[in-house]
Amino acid sequence: MTTTATRPNRITTTTPQARADVSSSGKANPIAHLSPADIEAIGRELDELRDEVLASRGASDAAYIRKVIRTQRILEAGSRIVLLFSKFPPAFFGGTAGLTVAKIIENTEIGHNILHGQWDWMRDDKIHSSTWEWDFASPAEQWKRSHNVEHHTYTNVVGMDNDLGYNILRVDPDQEWEFKHVFQPVTNFFTALFFEYGIAAYDLKLKEWKDGSHPHEEFMADLKVVLAKMRKQMTKDYLVHPLLSGTSALSTLAANAIANTLRNVWTHSVIFCGHFPEGVETFETESIEGETRGEWYVRQMLGSANISGSKLMHIMTGNLSHQIEHHLFPDLPSNRYSQIAPRIRDLMERHGLRYVTGPLPVQVASAWRKVFRYSLPNKRDGVSQWREVAETAREAIGEAVRNTRGMWRPRRAAVTA
Repeated sequence: MTTTATRPNRITTTTPQARADVSSSGKANPIAHLSPADIEAIGRELDELRDEVLASRGASDAAYIRKVIRTQRILEAGSRIVLLFSKFPPAFFGGTAGLTVAKIIENTEIGHNILHGQWDWMRDDKIHSSTWEWDFASPAEQWKRSHNVEHHTYTNVVGMDNDLGYNILRVDPDQEWEFKHVFQPVTNFFTALFFEYGIAAYDLKLKEWKDGSHPHEEFMADLKVVLAKMRKQMTKDYLVHPLLSGTSALSTLAANAIANTLRNVWTHSVIFCGHFPEGVETFETESIEGETRGEWYVRQMLGSANISGSKLMHIMTGNLSHQIEHHLFPDLPSNRYSQIAPRIRDLMERHGLRYVTGPLPVQVASAWRKVFRYSLPNKRDGVSQWREVAETAREAIGEAVRNTRGMWRPRRAAVTA
């Protein structure tokens, strides 16, 4: 049994007759007060802002990313050297903490943003989206295909943006409910622990391969690349580095496992804060048909959320704490997002659009509340959510019994013998 709510368009201005003030699922239209001219004026203002930043990129930006890369490499090398003596507790704790921070910065402020092409304008082959490979299970090329192309194009469009729950979670009432979603709080907990492997499976289009919509040959070719990348990562962290530690081998292996796990939990939290907190809008497929430049900008602003905090917080999140600004301009240098954030917020507030932001603990808690809330079917008048879950469970068990009934009965011939 599944439950799906349907609703009319809520974002488009090209079909104004379909713009209801309140959708069938009860959501208010966030742009009901804006005219098509208003939205295109927003688009022009954002285009001008982007051109302004592009024209001012220069030596200070290049120096910034080179400094971040240099600092991260020194921190990682220093931490790995300290861990050679990790059988001593101070070295274990210090080295593990340093390696964790180094891995987080490598994934977020460096890897994610280089792979977005934010620094390609420097024409430095060593800091270029076409040559960079990161410390993550998912190969860079596969991640760029699923993230840069699909997620950033179809941001928060139900049924088109697979990042909206990553094919395993239900985080919006307009997503179809299935019995498996009852378990999604547990699923999400383990996804956080093994986030890099979950992303690798997601980038492989595992779900599409299983349902036959992704070519088998292409899947197998991508799988071969993923397995080679994972083997390389594990050899480095769980074989070579521990062996180099001699008598500290086991504690170094544990330190690497802890650093990778903490990095996974951190990046999972940051990513979830980008699109899942309360106040972030989702959109139906029809809403992007004939979408204009201004409408695309508005969808990016309404479909993203920020994290407030210090400069260190912004660096540790890869400046994805400025998710709204990043989704508007994914190819602008990450160090510029904090500069333009006040202007984006002012623009949104001038046009009556909600700028969703909050401290990390608040945003994480908000995202997790959705994971729990939408693990159950949508509330319907006169229908108990738990009764619907129980009926679906009974149907699923009945179907499983029918499908396996013949497997458990001993064959008559075998009993006779």
